[in-house]
Amino acid sequence: MAVAWEKFESFHQWILENGDKRTDPWLLVYSPVPVICTFAVYLGVIWIGPKLMKDREPVNLKIVLIVYNFAMVLLSVYMFHEFLMASWLANYSYLCQPVDYSTSPLAMRMASVCWWFFFSKVIELADTIFFILRKKNNQLTFLHVYHHGTMIFNWWAGVKYLAGGQSFFIGLLNTFVHIIMYSYYGLAALGPHMQKYLWWKRYLTSLQLLQFVLLTLHTTYNLYADCDFPDAMNVVVCTYLLSLIVLFSNFYYQSYVSRKGKRKET
Repeated sequence: MAVAWEKFESFHQWILENGDKRTDPWLLVYSPVPVICTFAVYLGVIWIGPKLMKDREPVNLKIVLIVYNFAMVLLSVYMFHEFLMASWLANYSYLCQPVDYSTSPLAMRMASVCWWFFFSKVIELADTIFFILRKKNNQLTFLHVYHHGTMIFNWWAGVKYLAGGQSFFIGLLNTFVHIIMYSYYGLAALGPHMQKYLWWKRYLTSLQLLQFVLLTLHTTYNLYADCDFPDAMNVVVCTYLLSLIVLFSNFYYQSYVSRKGKRKET
């Protein structure tokens, strides 16, 4: 037991000491402990929340959801702009881009937006809390919890060790998709009268899938290209993206293909 604890402490020390010195002082970055605690609380809320809400009326969060969703649109627009401009001004390559660990203005600008992207994933855990308070427990699927819970770890690691480089492409595409996604949620939160304008929900899911496919192709290319970007990170990202493709494809099939077939049968 003592040997195992020593190995654990040694590994934890390695995590602390081998990060990006530029981002280490930033909120939630230096140690994985705060992110692990956040995730533990998140799982605890998912477990106990529905139990606490069982005999209560759903909470009316209309105003909160309108403000939250459109605030997320604005944050996504800001991050998309920063990813785009920082990469363009620094002449980033879309095929192979190593991380610039310098403290130049453009390198710090890219590192900064990577941190904001990571922190936005912490904010997005509120999506789950809103489902629980509104008693939308059918939305607490494995896909939802898996996607929200794992993104905070993925991008903590990204900001801790690789704040920039070709991982910018993930942030660029994802923030673009989230501009559209949170716009949809914001419009839906305005009330039932907006439903006739929201016929394009299935295309939003298609856009999310297209995003994952493009990112998988991009990451796979870099696994075989002679690029100064860690292959280990590319393998992790590629594996994660493949899992999202499977889960989102299943969601699309269950929500739009299978349901449509059942309607025809009736």
